[in-house]
Amino acid sequence: MSRITKLLLFSCALPLILFVVYRWGSYSYKDQVAVLAYHHLSDKDKSNVTITPELFRNQLALLKSKGYHFMTLDEFRSFMDGGPAPKRSVLVTFDDGYESFYTYGYPILKELRIPAVNFVVTKDLANPKAPKLAALSKDEIREMSTQTDTIEFQCHSHELHTKVDGIPALTSFMQVNGEMETDEAYRSRVVKDTQMCINSLTGLRQKAVDMYAYPFGDYSKEATELLRQAGIRYAFTVVNRTLSRSDDPMHIPRVNAGNPSITPEALDRMIMRRAVTQNLPFLRKKDTPGG
Repeated sequence: MSRITKLLLFSCALPLILFVVYRWGSYSYKDQVAVLAYHHLSDKDKSNVTITPELFRNQLALLKSKGYHFMTLDEFRSFMDGGPAPKRSVLVTFDDGYESFYTYGYPILKELRIPAVNFVVTKDLANPKAPKLAALSKDEIREMSTQTDTIEFQCHSHELHTKVDGIPALTSFMQVNGEMETDEAYRSRVVKDTQMCINSLTGLRQKAVDMYAYPFGDYSKEATELLRQAGIRYAFTVVNRTLSRSDDPMHIPRVNAGNPSITPEALDRMIMRRAVTQNLPFLRKKDTPGG
């Protein structure tokens, strides 16, 4: 039987397989982690990466009721280093370091006893009210870090969360005094920016700062290597699938959970669908930067 024939037969059978999985909840993935990606929580603001606090709480409450295991970063590091992962493992992540995480997300996470990590643009710490959406302050990060050891803060760059002619600054060359920067200047800029982000967060908390979410989900081979040189061990993309043990720790995929159209039930189904197809490589699309 040819590979194409097998694929066609499986494609026909997949809806039935997924129906059984969803209807009876009989599938519990293992050796995988669904890394959930969120950004902003608000009852008023509207965007494709903004959800209400109520929806956020309902999503997490449903997953918890269905037996999902919410990982701490220590558990996640252990898994990436070859350790075990409980069935239905999930890691909650936030990008951008918005103040809405402190106002809405943190109380919900505390109430449900769910760990999470927020990837912070550390430049905003100097003037957290300056951005269009208010950012976390140093005092807010200190408070959350002091009250619990399961809410953590990692890097989303210091000041590279911007674009140059439509291309993310992390992966593009910039003009300095009217001249394009050299290869050496580019490499130095990325390493120094990453080290500045690490140092800014290290001064606010005690745990290791060794994780990075690529701005806009964009990365390159060189940028990844520069982050590694700066001290980053794990880097997160926006490639929309679950994480398996064999994945590159510098190219960690995530499941987009922070779209307002994703109901709690839809998120559960989406995670299970991603977990099923993760075990079937011929159904997976090739990962690309930016998702």
